[in-house]
Amino acid sequence: MSAKQDILNRIRAGVRDRHDMPVLDDIAAVTYPDPLAQFVKMSEAVGGRVIEPAAGEDLNSLVRQLFPDAREIASNLPEITIATRNPDTAGSAQALDGTDVGIIRGEFGVAENGCIWVPQAMKERAVCFICEHLVILMPKSRIVNNMHEAYKQVSFNDYGYGTFISGPSKTADIAQVLVMGAQASRSVTIVLI
Repeated sequence: MSAKQDILNRIRAGVRDRHDMPVLDDIAAVTYPDPLAQFVKMSEAVGGRVIEPAAGEDLNSLVRQLFPDAREIASNLPEITIATRNPDTAGSAQALDGTDVGIIRGEFGVAENGCIWVPQAMKERAVCFICEHLVILMPKSRIVNNMHEAYKQVSFNDYGYGTFISGPSKTADIAQVLVMGAQASRSVTIVLI
């Protein structure tokens, strides 16, 4: 028997009362009269920027306007022709180090907290976290109210990985000072398409 199993057995031996798991089917989750407006509000509250381009506006030009100093742009999306790096052909995650802008696709957003479900759709998922600025293209028609609805929508592809992203990386561990971009992207821009 492993040390881990021994510890778990000792904990179980000390449990006096056992209870069945509660039924969670009847939890009244929050809903919004305008989920898109709530999603925008929450995305901005967590430090993100939400942009809805004009009809027919070129996404490549939009990215260039938003990040004029960007030299290294990583994306495997076919509509992004300004990419200088492709996470599908990068030899390793380290090969994406130094990426100024990463452009990915989100599947749907969550109004409750501004999260976006991003299934891995590229060989090197590090592009989601290693870039200085992350741009997420997301259909504006795909907003759910809350995480209860979101978990029902989550699906995985052949990579078997996905993550919720909500705004830029941030931490306030030290002296309760909020630092943006501490572990990942310094900014997140959501482009509603």
